[in-house]
Amino acid sequence: MNTTTKICIMLIACFCTPSAFAQTVAEDTIARAPLSPATPSTPTVAKNKYGIEMVFVQGGTFTMGCTSEQGSDCYDGEKTSHKVTLSSYYIGKYEVTQAQWKAVMGSNPSYFKGNNLPTEKVSWDDAQEFIGKLNAKTGKQYRLPTEAEWEYAARGGAQSKGYKYSGSNAIDSVAWYNSTSSNKTHTVGTKAANELGIYDMTGNVWEWCSDWYGDYSDSEEVNPTGNLSGFNRVIRGGSWYCLTQACRITYRGNGSPGTNGIGLGLRLVLP
Repeated sequence: MNTTTKICIMLIACFCTPSAFAQTVAEDTIARAPLSPATPSTPTVAKNKYGIEMVFVQGGTFTMGCTSEQGSDCYDGEKTSHKVTLSSYYIGKYEVTQAQWKAVMGSNPSYFKGNNLPTEKVSWDDAQEFIGKLNAKTGKQYRLPTEAEWEYAARGGAQSKGYKYSGSNAIDSVAWYNSTSSNKTHTVGTKAANELGIYDMTGNVWEWCSDWYGDYSDSEEVNPTGNLSGFNRVIRGGSWYCLTQACRITYRGNGSPGTNGIGLGLRLVLP
C-alpha cells in the first residue's frame, strides 16, 4: 500500500477514486493592516521577501461545525456545532508554493513539479520544520492555522455569504477536485477567490492545521487550539483527488504527523 492510499484511508472518508492514484529579495516587510474588514475587491494584503502574501482576517464570532448550508451532508465529526470567537489574524492568500518552499528549504518534496504549484508530499512535521526556518529567516512568527482559524477564513470571515464551499455553492468555480483536476494539482489562485480574497481553500491540496484531531467542544470557545493531545493532526479543504463531500468547508480530515502524500500541503497564519 503506497503513502497516498494510506492517507486516503486515514482521512475518515476521502471520497477518492482509484484512478487518481494511478497518475503517478528584500527584508521581510509585513505591515499590520488597519482593523477593518477585507473584501475580494480590496483585500488587505501583506507580502514577505519570499513572495508569501497574507490576507488580513478581522476577528469575530461564528458558528463552527455543521451549519444549515451543509444540508444533510455532515458527518458525526462535524455535527457538534458551537460558537467560536477569534482574534484578528493574517492567513495565506494562497497555499505555500513550491518556489516558496524551495527558497526556504533548498529542496522540493512535491510529486507534481512547478514553481507556482502548491507544495505537496508534506507531513505536519515537515511543515513545522519549514515554519521554523522561515521564522528564523524573517524574524516573524508564522505558524499553521488552528482549525477554527482555518474554517473561519474558509467561510469568508465577517464577509461570509454562507456558502457550502469556500467562496461559492458551485464547487467547479472555486476548486480543483476530482471532477476538474485532471488528476493533478494546479497553479495556485487560478480558481475564484472566496469572500476575503483567499484562494484554493477548497480543493487542490489538503491543508494541515495545528490542532490534534478530536471531538468538538459543545460549549462556546475563544481562540480554541484543539485537544491537548492525540494521534492525528487535522487537515482541511479536500484535495485534487477528492469528491465534493470531502471539499466542504466543514469537512474534517486527519492524518499522522509524520504522514506525507501527494495531496498534503499547507497554508500559513501570522497572528
